[in-house]
Amino acid sequence: MIEFINLEKEYKSKDKTVHALKNINLKINKGEIFGIVGYSGAGKSSLLRCVNYLEPPTSGQVIVDGQDLTQLTEKQIREVKRNIGMVFQHFNLLNSKTVYANVAMPLILAKKPKERIRERVIELLEFVGLADNLNDYPDQLSGGQKQRVGIARALATQPSILLCDEATSALDPQTTSSILQLLKKINEEYKITILMITHEMSVVSEICDRVAVMESGKIIEVGTVFEVFSKPKTETARKFVSTVMNDQFPPSIKEILKEGNRSKSIYQIRFFGQQTESPLISQVAKKFNVDITILFGNVTELQGQSFGNLIIEFIGDDIEIQRAINYLNHQQIHLKEVTSHAS
Repeated sequence: MIEFINLEKEYKSKDKTVHALKNINLKINKGEIFGIVGYSGAGKSSLLRCVNYLEPPTSGQVIVDGQDLTQLTEKQIREVKRNIGMVFQHFNLLNSKTVYANVAMPLILAKKPKERIRERVIELLEFVGLADNLNDYPDQLSGGQKQRVGIARALATQPSILLCDEATSALDPQTTSSILQLLKKINEEYKITILMITHEMSVVSEICDRVAVMESGKIIEVGTVFEVFSKPKTETARKFVSTVMNDQFPPSIKEILKEGNRSKSIYQIRFFGQQTESPLISQVAKKFNVDITILFGNVTELQGQSFGNLIIEFIGDDIEIQRAINYLNHQQIHLKEVTSHAS
């Protein structure tokens, strides 16, 4: 559906050259909700703008629906772009136009018949829950309602791809959740491929199928949401995951690590899926001559999967503790020793 091959993008000025995208290779499958996450300046928006060719790449290929945009004429690119809808962070609505007129605008520009325009606009406003607001103006709407208008407008020409550029970052958490559920509904009912750019891992965790993590113009990690959340491979991914998983060490744990009279056999355990329901800790305590103290713990629900996080302390003979640790290392969990430098 969307593929980037050896993609590079540079921005040149008199003083310097900014290498915004570096050797991007990524494939987004038809029907996916795909998230791209990264901090400001990571290259997320540049990558998104290459999909709808607002930014032509410096080199490499951008393939959309089997067509390499770098090999097309301007007219052919316009044809491809008709199948791509765009949802913006700050809505980009025409304040002097009604809700109806804003949604109708792409159809008017496409010179569709008036009756067909009305039929399509009414259908979309009902779909996004704004059937009673068609004669309102943007200034009369809440932020969430404005974004629903923006989404309806993006869907007007029946695109096969929807690009969302920080579509929820200007909204409060409750409104964000409702907009994300609307996007999920669009994906499921209209079978539209959605590419989401965000700096919020909570957005990714709620509706995305797969995610790519960007840093300094490169993709440093890619996988299913479950893969990236359960076993992040890079420090940047781990930091993003921590914002959702709440696995940062509490101040009380840091104080314990500083104490000189503690055994310091402190470990972090992460459980996934059905493992969160297993009485593994009690089994280990019974199997080996050790006491286990749970210092901290929580369980997070992620797209129907449970993620458990525990910080435990082993108390007992060093040999028995090591036997218990060896046993745990052979289970389907993630075990990591916690040191005084933990953060």
